[in-house]
Amino acid sequence: MADEPRGYVYLGLALVSLLVVLLARRRRSAAAHGDGGMRLAPGPWQLPVIGSLHHIAGQLPHRAMRDLARRHGPVMMLRLGEVPTLVVSSRDAAREVMKTHDAAAERHCARAHQRRPGHHLRALRRIAVTELLTTRRVMSFRAIREEEVAAMLRTVAAAAAAARPVEMRAALSALVADTTVRAVMGDRCKDRDVFLRELDRSIELSAGFNPADLWPSSRLAARLSGAVRRAQECRDTVFGILDGIIQEHLQRINYQRRRRRRRGPSRRAAEGTEGGRAPDIFGAGSETSATTLEWAIAELIRNPKAMQKATAEVRRAFAAAGTVSESALGELRYLRLVIRETFRLHTPRPLLLPRECQEPCRVLGYDVPRGTQVLVNVWALGRDERYWPGGSPEEFRPERFDDGEAVSAVDFRGADFELLPFGAGRRMCPGMAFGLANVEFALASLLFHFDWGAPGVADPAEFDMTEAFGITARRKADLLLRPVLRMPVPGV
Repeated sequence: MADEPRGYVYLGLALVSLLVVLLARRRRSAAAHGDGGMRLAPGPWQLPVIGSLHHIAGQLPHRAMRDLARRHGPVMMLRLGEVPTLVVSSRDAAREVMKTHDAAAERHCARAHQRRPGHHLRALRRIAVTELLTTRRVMSFRAIREEEVAAMLRTVAAAAAAARPVEMRAALSALVADTTVRAVMGDRCKDRDVFLRELDRSIELSAGFNPADLWPSSRLAARLSGAVRRAQECRDTVFGILDGIIQEHLQRINYQRRRRRRRGPSRRAAEGTEGGRAPDIFGAGSETSATTLEWAIAELIRNPKAMQKATAEVRRAFAAAGTVSESALGELRYLRLVIRETFRLHTPRPLLLPRECQEPCRVLGYDVPRGTQVLVNVWALGRDERYWPGGSPEEFRPERFDDGEAVSAVDFRGADFELLPFGAGRRMCPGMAFGLANVEFALASLLFHFDWGAPGVADPAEFDMTEAFGITARRKADLLLRPVLRMPVPGV
């Protein structure tokens, strides 16, 4: 029994020693980042080792950071594990980060998804933009979008005829993936289901909240988490699929070259995507477009008046033709308001892609040391009552963008920093036109041909809108809906 008090003494000494070591490491880290004498942004109290993680544990990061910013200000300093992180949650702060200091901040990649050197990615980005993402090129893919949407409509019509519900997440993900692969490679992907499964895994791993990202200097953390290994497995599977598609594509081009004695026009795009931008193009383009479509339909289910208004507009515009024409989508004023309101409430990437300060700078008067990770909480901006007066900013109300004469000046193309679904500045998403084309045409077609209902949901206001954790803000539950055919689907 006499040894028991002595054991508690030894345990206490061990804990004190550990605390001293951790605090010493923290001071050395602060000195390395140049924190001494700087006016850093305020933030919540921190603990050794984990930093500010206990303030967001068990919550969706963008929601927890919004709540913390309400207490500590729109420019807030956190420490996520050992990573100093600046979170901005106001229009003015976002403008300084994404416009004033755009050149000082590079994209910060999760350790589980390390990329090739910057100059290589920039070159591939230029190729992807030129070959795929300009307005002219996006318009040239219209026939592909029409064929893929028609195939999806026939599948939904078959389900409607059998009185069978449709799992919309799977249908929309397949639609956007097939459209994207055909635009990039010229053909469908026979391993599309495997690709989408690996994409789901990648989204979970790239959220930036696994031990390998929170403690990047610790080999033990990376080894214990397994995130780097799982990301490598995912990457190998994706690259294997894409390499197979590229090789088939190049074989066809070489065959054409032998016959025509000239080079196929799309080979440059194939070469540029091999092993480089392809995962970004397929992953970012497919996931964000499908997620936006899913949220738009879910919000319309939850808001029957908006659903009725959008459906009536689409059918009024295309009833005579019997099908939706992409060239006439400009006539659908209210549908575009629905999409804009969906972007406001459900921005595909709530924290955008993290940035990292390459040199010291100041944001709204606060010093930001070199090496700080910077997050822009665009989800919080889209729900801030300061920027969205005239009703609850949590309410889905497309009319808020309509002043009766013309669409409100607030737009989502990077000039208005309260609405940034695609980011802003030099690093805004280059695939905006590509994604919008997929969303508008598919949504209009689904509303034109079918009425939609949620089985087992008596009160639309109680429809589940819970978000899932990940780098993109998906719905947590599947979107299982019952279609009712109202306008005939061509070919059925």
